[in-house]
Amino acid sequence: MKRKIYDRLLEWKEKDHGNCALLLDGARRVGKSYIAEQFGKNEYKSYLLIDFAHLPKEVKEIFENDLNDFDLFFNKLAAYYRVVLYRRESLIIFDEVQRYPAARELIKYLVADGRYDYLETGSLISLRKNVENIVIPSEEEHVEMFPMDFEEFLWAMGDETTVVFLKECYEGLQPLGQAVHRRVMNDFRQYMLVGGMPQAVEAYVNSKNFEEADRIKKRILTLYREDITKFAKGYEAKVLSIFDEMPSQLSKTEKKYKLSNMEKGARFREYENAFMWLAEAMVVNNCYNATDPNVGLSMSGEYSTRKCYMGDTGLLVTHSFMDDKFTDNELYRDILLDRLHVNEGMLMENIVAQELRANGHKLYFYSRSDTDKRENNMEIDFLIRHQRKICPVEVKSGAYRKHSSLDKFKNKFSGKIGQPYILYTKDIFVKENVVHLPIYMAMFL
Repeated sequence: MKRKIYDRLLEWKEKDHGNCALLLDGARRVGKSYIAEQFGKNEYKSYLLIDFAHLPKEVKEIFENDLNDFDLFFNKLAAYYRVVLYRRESLIIFDEVQRYPAARELIKYLVADGRYDYLETGSLISLRKNVENIVIPSEEEHVEMFPMDFEEFLWAMGDETTVVFLKECYEGLQPLGQAVHRRVMNDFRQYMLVGGMPQAVEAYVNSKNFEEADRIKKRILTLYREDITKFAKGYEAKVLSIFDEMPSQLSKTEKKYKLSNMEKGARFREYENAFMWLAEAMVVNNCYNATDPNVGLSMSGEYSTRKCYMGDTGLLVTHSFMDDKFTDNELYRDILLDRLHVNEGMLMENIVAQELRANGHKLYFYSRSDTDKRENNMEIDFLIRHQRKICPVEVKSGAYRKHSSLDKFKNKFSGKIGQPYILYTKDIFVKENVVHLPIYMAMFL
């Protein structure tokens, strides 16, 4: 699978020359280990991969007993893994490094030694359990890895030209034309249903069968639940409650997370650790209410009011019908047949959140409720920062008639906001300074 993050790894290798390690952080099954090993194979004379999730006793003893002599340390590792290591031409990969925090702390001294490059991969990397009693090395660059985006999905499908054309249309705000737009929307619907987890994409590419991809996604969701039970000790019940409730919460017109649906009288401070765990695991993308878009979004974030999106939309599709047969999953049929209803709205908003996160945006929305003057009520799905301006982004179905919240928002913050966008299921269109973009162009924002 061709991944964009590969270029980021190349940039690190060429610019840092071993002066820092690179830590690749992402959800389980997002493809970290695969891309790390491919990078080692292609870009170095040799590489050595240590999997700390399945650490052999002999290797653990090397880490415990031989760190005072790096010559002996490296010789023993090379002998155990039967790999010849070359000074400045070999890569050592610490895979699932969160399972052995002492190895991560060692990075400081390995980088100072200078003879090899170091690439770490991990999940749940920032949880207290995985960093307590160690000093986080400053000689470490942290990079997040997300599920495959729409362009990477098209690459996997053998299409490396469409997105180049889409970028030209986006930059010039030129419509694609009905035939091309319809074809790209069909591809995008497939991407929404399959998602961006590499194993699921591979299964779909090889079989063109949604059920095969669904089987893989069910395994991944089961793995996530097992991780919660294993690693969220003390509040695993709350984490599971949030995780299991996500499809129900997102299917509502009002997508702000309501704890009262799970537990009467529940408060966010009681669930904060649970939300944080899911975010740290990169299983979910939290989106917070920015109460004052005049200032920095993070400065005005109201963290007790949030939306909680699934990190991968394909997983959300499967999660919605996790305990049912594939043939009972109505989302596949409805999306493919272009039947617009609340469930597609759930997926469209979720996939926009996914694409924005992959582009490096933190997620914020704007919501105002005025019980005395309901005409002042408004909600903007997403706020993104562009060139020191806040750009409002609304996600709509193709049949929408008006954008009253966007109009109110423009009036209230006139002169202080950037370009307003509407993402929907039709072609590029500009009216009254509002840019309407096909939903698949969220990748360019």
